[in-house]
Amino acid sequence: MSVEESSVFEGVYTLSVGGQRLLATKNLDRGFSVYGERLYEVGGDEYREWVPYRSKLAAAILSGLKSWNLGRGKTVLYLGAASGTTISHVSDIIGLEGMAYAVEFAPRVISQLIERVARRRRNVIAIFSDARMPEKYLGIADIVDTIYCDIAQPEQAKILIDNAELFLKSGGEVLIAIKARSIDSVEDPDKVFRREIGTMENAGLKVLESVKLAPFEEDHVMVRARYE
Repeated sequence: MSVEESSVFEGVYTLSVGGQRLLATKNLDRGFSVYGERLYEVGGDEYREWVPYRSKLAAAILSGLKSWNLGRGKTVLYLGAASGTTISHVSDIIGLEGMAYAVEFAPRVISQLIERVARRRRNVIAIFSDARMPEKYLGIADIVDTIYCDIAQPEQAKILIDNAELFLKSGGEVLIAIKARSIDSVEDPDKVFRREIGTMENAGLKVLESVKLAPFEEDHVMVRARYE
């Protein structure tokens, strides 16, 4: 077994295990598996497999994402944190020097987020709130380097923009997993993607890249943009 850190994505590793190459992050909560992912001990460190079929951010890396504004010490506002799969890997990546504010609206799901991630990792703060009303968590979340948006709502881009205006520093970046079928179940996905990207550009976000997430997620695209 061997491990190699990505030259592009700080805090992301490739494990070579039995002829397979697996994406991974270094486990900040040793011995604990958040969503059933496999744990591997290499050179005195523990690594968590980052499963692309369970995490759109991992899928984006394997689908050709070129860069991101994540790494040790970064601050992140995560919209739609769900039960904690992806944000647990973000927590590994930003380390204890960083901070992630995890917004989730579903009561049952946020209880899992708190139990599996927020109570165990001091760099994650769970926020029980609706991302459509970012003013409600103004006193909890701080200004951040990056916003990650993964919400199954119409007007995804508008929700992202409303949060960016309150929380994203100038020159900060956003990552948004646009889900075409959550926005319009019948319209051509490419038209939905173009419309949401246009909304972002009209609000002053400079789109840097977009990648389709198939075969890991159908009718999804990950868009990276800078707030200028």
